[in-house]
Amino acid sequence: MRPEAGLSFAASFAPALLDPARHTPEIVTGPNGKAANRRYDVYRNNVTVSLIEALAAVYPAVQRITGPEFFRAMARFHVRNHPPASPLLFEYGRDFPEFIEAYEHAQDMPWLADVARIERAWLDAYHARDAAPLAPTRLSAIAPERLADAVFIPHPAMRIVRSPFAAVTIFAANRGDAPAERIDASAPEDALITRPELDVAVRHLPAGGAVFASCLAAGRPLGEAAVSALDASPEFDIASNIAGLIAAGAFISLAAGDT
Repeated sequence: MRPEAGLSFAASFAPALLDPARHTPEIVTGPNGKAANRRYDVYRNNVTVSLIEALAAVYPAVQRITGPEFFRAMARFHVRNHPPASPLLFEYGRDFPEFIEAYEHAQDMPWLADVARIERAWLDAYHARDAAPLAPTRLSAIAPERLADAVFIPHPAMRIVRSPFAAVTIFAANRGDAPAERIDASAPEDALITRPELDVAVRHLPAGGAVFASCLAAGRPLGEAAVSALDASPEFDIASNIAGLIAAGAFISLAAGDT
């Protein structure tokens, strides 16, 4: 088969897979050239089911919160409107949090999309490149007068998710099998996701912590990041936050200003 012929077949075969309203492509035939509607429908159903299962694997807390039936119905709508762009199933569903945010039947759970964003960040951190975390002693080796100019290099697995809801608490309560207690979802929470060794960790950042960590991850010097964090939260504690980020494995190295 010539390459252009293969591309033509794929272009004709694939579009109807995720749209049950579309007819079986004419190029799909059974024995003796007969129509193969039932065979194509079986294949179409298998593709849809596999993508729904891929979403369920990426977003287990979301599925536990909504229940399997609600989740599968929501995921089916997503699958029909968002075909995969990669052959790797763990890459599928990056836009699922945004879909949840706009999904009509999830509007009474406004925090659900942020829980999904934490789950997506968890998976991305899991698959991120390995790197040794920054040693705590590295910071103490910098002269005090040069600390404000220190620039941190983030770990490849470092992620930050900000939410106006208690998304971190809701995420943590629904990633296991233990009965979930009632949670006040109205309190804003920011998440730090890291993987300093083999295990992904999700931590609740204190007020100002997400601004501070985001600034450092963007390459801004320590002094500038601290000013931004204090602007966001006057109670921000610079020493405890930088110590906490280093202990969490959020960075791999730092440069002392102009050195």
